[in-house]
Amino acid sequence: MNTPGPGNDPVTLLEEAGFSLDALNEEQRDVITSLSEEEVRLLLSLKERFDVTEPEVQAHSGIYAGGSMF
Repeated sequence: MNTPGPGNDPVTLLEEAGFSLDALNEEQRDVITSLSEEEVRLLLSLKERFDVTEPEVQAHSGIYAGGSMF
């Protein structure tokens, strides 16, 4: 995966990291394109942290029925 820096397109970097940006409209894509290197790094860091905790979060989700957790 590429890293944020001069000449690296934020949309490409985020998509390579697993962000789904297909549903964005043109204005939203413009916002993503205008992100600074620091903002892209922050988003990538947050996604990495969420990805690491995902199995743990799923394990605690449980099955709910009528207000009871099984």
